[in-house]
Amino acid sequence: MPLELFQRLGLALAVGLLIGVERGWHARDVPEGGRTAGVRTYALSGLLGGVAGVLGQTLGGWAFASVALPFATAFILFKHREQMAGKDYSVTAVVAALLVFALGAWAIVGDGRVVAAVAVVAVGLLAFKEALHRWLERLTWPELRSALILLAMSLVALPLLPNQGYGPHGAFNPYELWLLTIAMAGVSFAGYVAIRVFGASRGLLLASVAGAMVSSTAVTFHLARREKAAPNTLAHAGAALAAGAVMAARLCVIAAILSPVLLPRLLPPLAAFAIVSAALALAAIWRAARNGKGEAGSPMKSPFDLDVVFKFALALGLVMAAARVLAGTWGAAGLLPFSALAGLADVDAVALTTARMTTQGLDPRLGAWAILLAAGADSGSKAVIAAVVGGPRLGALFAAGTLLAAAGGAAAYWALGLW
Repeated sequence: MPLELFQRLGLALAVGLLIGVERGWHARDVPEGGRTAGVRTYALSGLLGGVAGVLGQTLGGWAFASVALPFATAFILFKHREQMAGKDYSVTAVVAALLVFALGAWAIVGDGRVVAAVAVVAVGLLAFKEALHRWLERLTWPELRSALILLAMSLVALPLLPNQGYGPHGAFNPYELWLLTIAMAGVSFAGYVAIRVFGASRGLLLASVAGAMVSSTAVTFHLARREKAAPNTLAHAGAALAAGAVMAARLCVIAAILSPVLLPRLLPPLAAFAIVSAALALAAIWRAARNGKGEAGSPMKSPFDLDVVFKFALALGLVMAAARVLAGTWGAAGLLPFSALAGLADVDAVALTTARMTTQGLDPRLGAWAILLAAGADSGSKAVIAAVVGGPRLGALFAAGTLLAAAGGAAAYWALGLW
């Protein structure tokens, strides 16, 4: 017990030192005695919080309060005198000192890992003051509004929806449809932010790769909308192809985890598809940057358009519902038609369903055909989305790249005799 107590008091001291170093660095030009608190004061505040926590555990809450209240009062009074002299109205230092004391006490009674994590987050917020203020100055109302809407969709509306199927064969699931809508809006928002932070070329590529881990269809839809608002066809086609490469890799991961027997049949064609898609994507984006169009086009005025997102998510939801009815009606005999239809909206649903069926006795060869058919339907639907939403040129470039990648996958499939 004494050793653990020493460790906890050491953590309380370390928290104070960590925050004190950041506070002291910002006020390093202030002469000795010209500030209320520096690295020593914050370190002692953390240790004092730890001692108060020990007293509270040993003697009761009154002992903790008898230390905490005088500390808070004294610090606030001294900081008030300093701020009056310097005409400073910020309360950050007071909050930081109270947080150090509270974390010191928490280190005694709580989980030290959580205490350390909170301390690191607090230091980050204090250290990045200038960056946060600059970001806030550049923040526009449409961006703030979109972020709030996305948060409300995710944290307020989503938990209220029932997560169960309704209608024939559970075709309609409100929770799933709303989650798809959030994914569509989230991918658009993430792409918008990435472009603003990293620039058009790098931002497009990073956002597309990250977004494709959720939905490559949503990424393609976002890129097509961006092409219509700010034409940059090579870069947008390249980013969409990169999303397709991630989709192929994601299917391999799903198969490896849920049904390893499928992996030998899926890995060669999907790996070839991913490699060709990635190579074409990098070439297109590099060419766009070399032509001076990597940063072309003004950013979209809003991270996402709710009307468009709702309509597109509803359309995909209807396709998924129809696929469920088909699969429920025909069972294994309808696997290939189900895969072709469901792949238009969500290739992952096909991969998950097929993986479960192979573990229950489905022929792995038929399972592999179903997943590859869904991937082909998914790629075809994205080409149509690119052409209809983004324009014929974007659709043609994306379709040509996808066909080359599909040809590579087919060649690998045929060369290894997997048919």
